[in-house]
Amino acid sequence: MKAIPTSIPDVVIIEPKVFGDSRGFFFESFNRKSFSQATGLDVNFVQDNHSRSAKGVLRGLHYQIRQPQGKLVRVVRGAVFDVSVDIRKSSPTFGRWVGVELTEDNHRQVWVPPGFAHGFYVLSDSADFLYKTSDYYSPDFERSLAWNDPGIAISWPIDRDTQPIVSAKDTQAARIADAEVFA
Repeated sequence: MKAIPTSIPDVVIIEPKVFGDSRGFFFESFNRKSFSQATGLDVNFVQDNHSRSAKGVLRGLHYQIRQPQGKLVRVVRGAVFDVSVDIRKSSPTFGRWVGVELTEDNHRQVWVPPGFAHGFYVLSDSADFLYKTSDYYSPDFERSLAWNDPGIAISWPIDRDTQPIVSAKDTQAARIADAEVFA
């Protein structure tokens, strides 16, 4: 397992060691000891989630203001553009974002720490997205940040003539200037 730094030091790309031959491939998708050695983090994951989304779906940017979740995210079928936004007011990277393409072929994962909003845009016909969380889902504390907030200016790989498919909840999301964020 290899940890690759991003432009925001707390967000880390995880590249597993993949063993493949004519029969297919094998890799450890998670090993606590290897993850800790590669990242310096000791995370206790408590929940695994799986979503399937059609092409053009944009999910996010989601976070929990209390019981913040760290997420280890990956794609097992298809391809997405995955985004993490730092919403820790005291952070030198507050309001900055990192985008990574995750695909079933590159096997990459991204560690999204607590204190970040997270979302993704589906690039393939459909995508199966898996993620581990460091705290339990709590709908009372869930918040959404506007995916198209000019204050963040995410460069989503969306054609100018395409309107992403967004949930009703996400159409009501706050801009970072008005959002409930972390201290």
